[in-house]
Amino acid sequence: MKLNIKNETSRLRAVILGSAVSNGPVPRIEEAYDPKSIEHIKAGTYPLESDMILEMEAVAKVLKKYNVTVYRPEEIQEYNQIFARDIALVIEDKFIQSNILPRREKEIKAIQYVIDQIPSENVFKAPSEEIHFEGGDIIVHNDHIFIGTYKGEGYSNCIVARTNMKGVDYIKSLFPNKIVKEFDLNKSMENARDNALHLDCCFQPVGSNMAIIHKEGFRDVEDYQYLVDFFGYENLFHIDKEEMYQMNSNIFSIAEDIVISEQNFTRLNTWLRSLGMKVEEVPYAQIAKQEGLLRCSTMPLIRDK
Repeated sequence: MKLNIKNETSRLRAVILGSAVSNGPVPRIEEAYDPKSIEHIKAGTYPLESDMILEMEAVAKVLKKYNVTVYRPEEIQEYNQIFARDIALVIEDKFIQSNILPRREKEIKAIQYVIDQIPSENVFKAPSEEIHFEGGDIIVHNDHIFIGTYKGEGYSNCIVARTNMKGVDYIKSLFPNKIVKEFDLNKSMENARDNALHLDCCFQPVGSNMAIIHKEGFRDVEDYQYLVDFFGYENLFHIDKEEMYQMNSNIFSIAEDIVISEQNFTRLNTWLRSLGMKVEEVPYAQIAKQEGLLRCSTMPLIRDK
């Protein structure tokens, strides 16, 4: 397999889509990784496996409509395998395995059959357990790589902080010719509306020169301003705290003019269509209860050059 990922929006050809099959029972509060899941566990509204399977199959159907090759993880009994973006990522022709939470290490084994199709010299894993990063924090934009991190106190005790500066430095070492810019994100284990779990929870490029953004997701206003200057204010779609909570920035591009979006994102979808984009709407509100959406559950392998 010849990998190729240089940005978030070129025409998609191959992708790993997670799976909700045999997702397991509702987790205990102490087993949850994020405040939104805890909120729904406490409220008795945590998503049902049957509903999440239907949502993911709707995405698979759209991908196949556009002749995208779709790989799914091998089934692990009673194990959450929805968020394929967390466990690895592709930049250019390199497959880079994330250092994820220890309880999630089985997930990478479920896509080993895909990794085996990639030349071994193009498969990378961080050499130290102290190097942390997840795919949701890493956004490729041509000659730039944008990375979400957390520079606040108590990183090691902050379960919603998934990428550290050692992770940023490791990505820099792999791509010395790219401009790598990190962004310090707001984190909260108590309130999901104040928690940018990953960079793609508060920012994502769409089309050729536009992006969705949530200003309050950034701890440092200068990080937000960097993106305003980079894209141009007029090319940014600003989402509010409630829209961020509902994961409006976590849609998924099949091409510059084709996106998959949640069917309830009325304001966002109207804006996307005003730009001439084809918006494929799917139900994904149940999966969103785990603080992840469409980008989180997909890991692109090949896009057109």
